[in-house]
Amino acid sequence: MNVDEQVSAIYQQVLRRNAGEPEFHQAVSEVLESLKIVLAKNPHYADNGLIERLCEPERQLIFRVPWIDRNGDVQINRGFRVQFNSTLGPYKGGLRFHPSVNLGIIKFLGFEQIFKNSLTGLPIGGGKGGSDFDPKGKTDIEIMNFCQSFMMELHRHIGEERDVPAGDIGVGAREIGYMFGAYRRLTNRHESGVLTGKGLTWGGSLVRTEATGYGLVYLTEEMMKNHNESLNGARVLVSGSGNVATYAMQKAQNLGATVVGFSDSSGCVRTKNGVDIELLREIKEVRRGRVSDYAKESDDAEFIENGCIWDIPADVALPSATQNELNLDHAKTLAASGVKYVSEGANMPSTPEAVHYFKDQGIFFAPGKAANAGGVATSALEMQQNASRDSWSFDYTEERLRKIMTDIFKRSRDTAAEYGHEDDYVIGANIAGFKKVADAMFAQGVI
Repeated sequence: MNVDEQVSAIYQQVLRRNAGEPEFHQAVSEVLESLKIVLAKNPHYADNGLIERLCEPERQLIFRVPWIDRNGDVQINRGFRVQFNSTLGPYKGGLRFHPSVNLGIIKFLGFEQIFKNSLTGLPIGGGKGGSDFDPKGKTDIEIMNFCQSFMMELHRHIGEERDVPAGDIGVGAREIGYMFGAYRRLTNRHESGVLTGKGLTWGGSLVRTEATGYGLVYLTEEMMKNHNESLNGARVLVSGSGNVATYAMQKAQNLGATVVGFSDSSGCVRTKNGVDIELLREIKEVRRGRVSDYAKESDDAEFIENGCIWDIPADVALPSATQNELNLDHAKTLAASGVKYVSEGANMPSTPEAVHYFKDQGIFFAPGKAANAGGVATSALEMQQNASRDSWSFDYTEERLRKIMTDIFKRSRDTAAEYGHEDDYVIGANIAGFKKVADAMFAQGVI
């Protein structure tokens, strides 16, 4: 059986075992495409069912989450935790609270997390979790009720040496606080390392809030330097307006870029002279408002209801909202407007067709498993601080983050070149992340 046939057989098995999970299929397909190159050069990686084991989670948890709403009525949601691969260390990955969450979404995110965590160089495995609960429009008491009920089951399966969840879409410091309080009460243990993204006064890490956005920009800057360019003077688009997008905008502007557009689900904002980050933070973080509110209060912004951010001309695009938000038509629009660099701040925000088009057009593309690894990297740094009962300064932690992101880029770049695909950072990231996990799986036997 040749390499193409081997990989095809593995993928067909994934499809049979995981019916109706298109996002998971997409994530596996992208990685397997890169692994054809590895197997042609290193056929031993196909031994002992290694790739098949890598595509099968070690554990999948689904549980009921009943909670009481503001009217005293009982609501029922579904909770998930997929503990995908612990070869390199305890499972590590966020919790997502959003109506779109289902088992396939969590498996796609957990699978991506294996390679993302591997690329950081830190001793953490891959996992992910969440619920189809929607925090939008809920009171603080309703969110607390839900989080406490969610932790009633989850606490049985996590621990600082077993599985360390963090935040994701819909899960910020408020939700982490409620869950940590419930965990502490249920277990009678103050394991500060059991959750990351905590408040600064009770075990959290400086830079964690900014980490994914900062890391995204650091890697993008390294990619541009590799091609003798810089963010200084560049026009940048950032989809989304949550933590990742907000702090990506802040760091990009600190490095001399001008953010010319950002968005949320209601539409996009076009700016001429950059974004007032403090105003945006006030609206999003304090008032929990929309990007349209920013446009109303800024003299240099235009809100386009239901508008597409990718229609705004720019040099650099940072999709940072959600999976598959940037499709082939968007990619064509970006290419026509002169975009030369695309880095993913979200998990798999670009469709396969868009990624292939970027490559065909000579647009340099950094996949999410490399470009948005800053969040989990800083979560792992938070785990180190918790384990040593220590607290690091903002500058020291940020410098650690910057070095990790620089190393991720260089590892992806060098691996792509080693396998004959120079400047293909998708192939480079996939292979570099895979090889570290695969070598450890071989060393630990068939388990």
